[in-house]
Amino acid sequence: MDLKKKQILIFLIGWLSYASTYLLRKPLGVIKIDLESEVHLTKTQLGWLDTALLLPYAMMQIMLGPIGDRFGSRRTYGICLLLSAVSMATFGHWSSFVMFCVLLFLNGSAQSQCWPNCIKTLSSWYPDDSRNTVFGWFGTCAFAGGIMGTALAVHLQTTYGWRHAFLVPSICVAIMGVMVLFLFSQTSESGTEIPGKSSQSTTSKTDNSLTVLQASKIPMVMEVAVGVFCLKLVRYCMYMWLPMYLLKHLNYTKTQAGMFSTMFEIGGVAGSAAIGMVIDKCFKGQTLLGSTISILLSSVALMLFMVTSKWGLVVNSVCMLIAGAFNCGPDSLLGGSVPAELGEMDGKNAAAAVIGLVNGFGSIGTFLEGPIIGLLSDWYGWSSMFYFIIVLSLIGTASVYRASLIKKARQNANTLSAVLPT
Repeated sequence: MDLKKKQILIFLIGWLSYASTYLLRKPLGVIKIDLESEVHLTKTQLGWLDTALLLPYAMMQIMLGPIGDRFGSRRTYGICLLLSAVSMATFGHWSSFVMFCVLLFLNGSAQSQCWPNCIKTLSSWYPDDSRNTVFGWFGTCAFAGGIMGTALAVHLQTTYGWRHAFLVPSICVAIMGVMVLFLFSQTSESGTEIPGKSSQSTTSKTDNSLTVLQASKIPMVMEVAVGVFCLKLVRYCMYMWLPMYLLKHLNYTKTQAGMFSTMFEIGGVAGSAAIGMVIDKCFKGQTLLGSTISILLSSVALMLFMVTSKWGLVVNSVCMLIAGAFNCGPDSLLGGSVPAELGEMDGKNAAAAVIGLVNGFGSIGTFLEGPIIGLLSDWYGWSSMFYFIIVLSLIGTASVYRASLIKKARQNANTLSAVLPT
């Protein structure tokens, strides 16, 4: 098999396998109304279920990071997919809040190692000059997976009941885990050299050369990390609570609420695929400035959704598509190619350390949304959810814009030093 075909095969397996992880995340948002009415969980308890899934996902991503380096990304990724599938296969057989939390904790822990090990393998197959393009297109898997996860969960919920919402997804994820174990190899395993890729032989030796504290002191890293934190928190608020908001506040039916909530992710697929090309063409590669404008436009779209929420399904859909495109578009760049570039500044070989810090910090936002939105909706009503995520989007805008100013100042300083006589 020639190199091009191998790259396509690796991309497709990586895309499908990581998209499948959302089949075991999205049903929780869809079945919350059933857990409230049939199992009699409070909104605060429903929020803690989100935390049970997302807290280990964030923390284990940082704590267990070396596992993939020690045992290999293919083995780690495949085994974690299988563990995720096994943990959620029996979810519908229980009616205990504690047991729900235990299963979700195991699922989150297993899935915490999926993204870093998937990206580690994928990045080994592509040259440096196509990194942004590959990350942009690969980022669509998260949003497409979310759409598929919601659609499948809604179908299983309405056809067979909420207790079957995790069984079929578990089978799908297990199949992908087996495929990864047999087919998703790194270039080092197959002895393949990638033209145009630097440091092919040194990356694995230097990934852990910086501590988290040292990585956080690299210019722009914490600004980007705060931006990713805000983006992910907003995104997971939409994932986990939008169906219930539509049911309770806008009086949608279960099917309408479940399917409409995918508008955010449909916009995310388009935004993720297009943002790399748009930034290269319109902003001449100024990724941070382009991401700043994208996040700001997402904030505007969310404001419009609040103002026009009673205007009907069509207007709601347009606003949510725009919000999803501009929120999710920068995610794969700010969580992938940008921190990789920052980690390589000034001759450093700290790309992996910076990517881990940015994504780990960003993922903290995903488990905070559960109790926060649960409490806000209980105390102040459903509108408070949108006020909260709009403020978050604006904070993310300011943080990424600050990073773009720092980068511009560094570039100007470098240009000045280059023209001045020594």
